[in-house]
Amino acid sequence: MTDISKAGGFVLGDLEVKRMGYGAMQLAGPGVFGPPKDRNAAIAVLRHAVEAGVDHIDTSDFYGPHVTNQIIREALSPYPAGLTIVTKVGARRGDDASWLPAQSPAELKQAVHDNLRNLGLERLDVVNLRVMGDVHHPTEEPIAAQFAALAELQAQGVIRHLGLSNATLAQVEEAEAIAPVVCVQNQYNLVQRGDDPLIAALGAKGIAYVPFFPLGGFTPLQSSTLSDVADRLGATPMQVALAWLLQRAPNILLIPGTSSVGHLRENLAAADLVLSPDVVRELDGLDAAVG
Repeated sequence: MTDISKAGGFVLGDLEVKRMGYGAMQLAGPGVFGPPKDRNAAIAVLRHAVEAGVDHIDTSDFYGPHVTNQIIREALSPYPAGLTIVTKVGARRGDDASWLPAQSPAELKQAVHDNLRNLGLERLDVVNLRVMGDVHHPTEEPIAAQFAALAELQAQGVIRHLGLSNATLAQVEEAEAIAPVVCVQNQYNLVQRGDDPLIAALGAKGIAYVPFFPLGGFTPLQSSTLSDVADRLGATPMQVALAWLLQRAPNILLIPGTSSVGHLRENLAAADLVLSPDVVRELDGLDAAVG
């Protein structure tokens, strides 16, 4: 079995986690809506992840909605010591599976308590405020009122640490004036690198950066260069893409998601893959225009 501790660790406030984690989004049904086709398979993936050493699981109660958190609870509760569960609030699902903003203080408070109930917890390890200006790309807008509402819940003891999702550096600094930020979760991968300056800025602050869609999301990464490198290394293109992220910066934490134990094993094996400087330079030459 892969030793994912080879990829090192990082801190989320006072919580230390391995850099190779797991994202639970794909445990819900198609479009992250409704129940999975095979609930037992979803439970098996979670249990295998923890058995393989994963100690950082990313989720949200608006995955499903409620479905993913309920599966996590069924699979893993009582939770093993050292497991960190990171969730996010700030959105809700429409009856048509749409993603809608839910940013009022009352909605954020309700979302936190929904997460607590469905995960079966008395305190959430980390709660990210999902900024909803644009679904996949940060936009500058004030977030102080929303973050202050979460900071109030933190002061009450139901949240341990706070983070942001889909946020800019200015929003990180706006939030930090209210309460510490331990992580930022934005879209970033081998061919979408607009957050390079943000990653560096967060690293200087000791803040984790957690890329969502590290493998391209609903449109998986495709590149002849990536495929050629993978062939030469005897790895899969997705393993190479994950290994590139691990070597990109020490404050990057990975949460690739899958509903398959086989794919989970493949993703975790990226921790074993060391890319030479020449390979890194070759991959660095890719950009969003590459097909």
